[in-house]
Amino acid sequence: MAGDVLVLAEHFGGSLGDITFELLGMGKTLAGEFGGTCTVALIGGSDAMAEELGGADLVLRLGGEELADFNPEPYGEALLAAIEAKAPRVVLIGYTSMGMDLASTLAVKTGRNLASSCIRVEGGERITTTSQLYGGKMDVRSDLGTAPCILSVLAGSAPADAGRHDGAPTVENLDLPATAGRVRFKRFIEPEAGDVDITAQDILVAIGRGIGSKDDIEVAEELAEALDAAVAATRPIVDAGWLPKTRQVGKSGLKVKPKVYLALGVSGAPEHLEGMKGAATIIAVNTDKNAPIFNVAHYGLVEDLFEVCEELTEALEDR
Repeated sequence: MAGDVLVLAEHFGGSLGDITFELLGMGKTLAGEFGGTCTVALIGGSDAMAEELGGADLVLRLGGEELADFNPEPYGEALLAAIEAKAPRVVLIGYTSMGMDLASTLAVKTGRNLASSCIRVEGGERITTTSQLYGGKMDVRSDLGTAPCILSVLAGSAPADAGRHDGAPTVENLDLPATAGRVRFKRFIEPEAGDVDITAQDILVAIGRGIGSKDDIEVAEELAEALDAAVAATRPIVDAGWLPKTRQVGKSGLKVKPKVYLALGVSGAPEHLEGMKGAATIIAVNTDKNAPIFNVAHYGLVEDLFEVCEELTEALEDR
């Protein structure tokens, strides 16, 4: 139908991701503005997952246990079948590692307009989106008109609670043609456990590019020790080999929700914000007053991180 919205559910390890509920809440709002319905496409998901999607007008089940683990080729074919069956005006996909594999290919196959990195979507007669680019330093507004489209939405752009509703949703099964495909999912290899579980910490001292060099990480480690905290990092720090992967916060790392998140020299790229926006208190220290991290921080200091670390460490040690 012309006013319907289709949401792609993401799941991993038997659990639905927060992005699913963020998109479901957004999809319900859009469908209301269009006068349509909101359907969730659940590919390879379980009965228990379907029962969690009470906020949807319809849950469309596609595939079974053979699609329990993400594989871009069969998932793409399944979502294409859902689009052809329901003909929604808007398809909402997370701008995640999974969503990025699917959205652009589907846009080409269906001939639909595509807007990526969306942080806001406005419905009505015309659809307009706001996309966040260049690590959050530029917002781009796009008018997609009245034609059907695919929107790839950044995680954290909407509250997950808006999509969480009790109740048994209507479930419909859609048979898929048997396709061999060229890629086979074998197994998921989990990284080895690190020396510290950053997801279990009450206080995290996170470092970004602003730390400057590997040797300077010691400054953050001394502050963390004084706070009885652990050191976490952004992806560039991990990619440089300065800290192990188990310390990385963000979309391609770990999601953390400490009581206090002290961000030192962290610019605040969307991928990093996705992993730490749920912290109870966020304190940012950065010399760039326009750094996106200040948009989510509860407290911010436009100061040199080394001076701040030194003063804080001394004050804590003198207690």
